[in-house]
Amino acid sequence: MAKIIITGGAGFIGSHVCDKLLLDNHKLAIIDNLSSGTIDNLSQSAGIKLYKLDTEKDDLSTIFEVENPDYVIHLAAQTSVNYSLQNPCYDANVNIISSIKLLELCKNYGVKRLIAASTAAVYGTPEYTPIDEKHPLHPISQYGLSKLTMEKYIEMSGIPYIIFRFSNAYGPRQKTSKESGVISIFHEAMINDEPINIYGDGMQVRDFVYVEDIAKIFSESIKIRKENFIVNFSTNIGTRLNDLYDKMKIIYNHNKTPQYLPKRNGDIKDSILSNKKAMEIFSVSNFTSLENGLEKLNKFYTDTKNFKTSKRSVKCK
Repeated sequence: MAKIIITGGAGFIGSHVCDKLLLDNHKLAIIDNLSSGTIDNLSQSAGIKLYKLDTEKDDLSTIFEVENPDYVIHLAAQTSVNYSLQNPCYDANVNIISSIKLLELCKNYGVKRLIAASTAAVYGTPEYTPIDEKHPLHPISQYGLSKLTMEKYIEMSGIPYIIFRFSNAYGPRQKTSKESGVISIFHEAMINDEPINIYGDGMQVRDFVYVEDIAKIFSESIKIRKENFIVNFSTNIGTRLNDLYDKMKIIYNHNKTPQYLPKRNGDIKDSILSNKKAMEIFSVSNFTSLENGLEKLNKFYTDTKNFKTSKRSVKCK
């Protein structure tokens, strides 16, 4: 059992990571400003504490003093490409400055390992696919640049680390907002019987990875001895947005024709990440198929016994 601080732990990916780490009997302390995360996402377990604080604005040293963590998982971030184009200062403050502050705390309190979430956006426009970790790094958005800068600060910090570059995550608890993935946006429109907006011609390719698979890899990253590396995490399978729409309209019984809008700035046409290195390091297997993941997502929101009807007993500091 380890003591772990998780920034952004009440969010979409973070809450699933918490669920998995609690099953592993770790003791968790979450730092989250609840701007996009929610207490309803979190387990009722007594093995979790929530500090409602902002990694950008608040002093977190007292939390490190009290919790004395063995590991830190850094998930708090600004994750929208479009928002980063419009608000580059905010993007840099959240993704770079907050990360530097966290690194200093990790140094001061002797954290054994920092495990951080990065993104496929650091690669920019692919020169080839699937994209491996040796691919040139030429981000085309402020978001991709800020996450790449975060990576470099972590590498230079002297703190043992693992950095994951994720492809497009999806699954339960993902909100439809400026930070949403395309599956969440399609899901929201379909359950409300609204038309789907597709930016571009719909032929762009994405690599979709189910959130519970991401949670498992964070669990494994606590266990392994190897450290100080950056690794992609993905399914290595590409899906065109038009094909995604076709799969989802069957599951959701959606009959409206999608509306095609102009391509957005900062969007990459095709993105498929190679997972060869991850499979070698973590012996990863049994990825959730896209079809199975979409079925599970739909079931989560149609099940009357979901988190919205459950009582919570998370301690909020």
